[in-house]
Amino acid sequence: MGEIADRLREVRRRISEAAHRVGRNPDEIRLVAVSKTKPIGLIREAIDAGVTALGENYVQELVSKREAIGDPVEWHFIGHLQTNKVRQIVPFCSLIHGVDSLKLAGEIDRRAGMIGRRQAVLIEVNLAGEASKFGVGEDEAGDLAKAIAVLPNLRLAGLMTMPPYPEDPEESRPYFVRLRELQERLRQGGIPPERCSELSMGMTADYEIAIEEGATIVRVGTAIFGSRDDTATVHA
Repeated sequence: MGEIADRLREVRRRISEAAHRVGRNPDEIRLVAVSKTKPIGLIREAIDAGVTALGENYVQELVSKREAIGDPVEWHFIGHLQTNKVRQIVPFCSLIHGVDSLKLAGEIDRRAGMIGRRQAVLIEVNLAGEASKFGVGEDEAGDLAKAIAVLPNLRLAGLMTMPPYPEDPEESRPYFVRLRELQERLRQGGIPPERCSELSMGMTADYEIAIEEGATIVRVGTAIFGSRDDTATVHA
């Protein structure tokens, strides 16, 4: 536990320093520990060290880990969600980060309505236009936001993006600036601020830059758990 606790402490120190550099309160920023491929034992260590939110990329892995661990933390789904798997995570998922179509939003709304739940979601925006990544284009985000805003069982919480992997963290800054500016345009276009308050952006390589540009959620895996290969054999 010592190693993970030390890493977590260092990440939190960097979050605090990045926030203070731009006059922000570090308490405004939520840390989601990305636990994909990590074994249950390491995840429990992270929870014991103070992690309060876990992010998973695959539905089956998220469901199995939640069954093993329960709900001492928030569970976030941060990968690409297929409509036929929505029903598996809606009953317990605190936040779905990657809504990229009205079809998917409609299915989440339907499934949430069936169990009397209001599901929080983020719109994923593909700012770089990368074919290998999901997300709506910048010009499409406004229409999707307005459509989601009227679905009774969804709570639009904000936006998410994943820039191209940077060789230098500064390479991500223009994308983070664009997501913040898109958030401002959506608010000016009539989306209430409380429906677009979150900006999920920044990972191990660039989370400090993301915080400087307004991130409210950072998704950090390697800096907490270590490299993805050294514990990839146990999926629990």
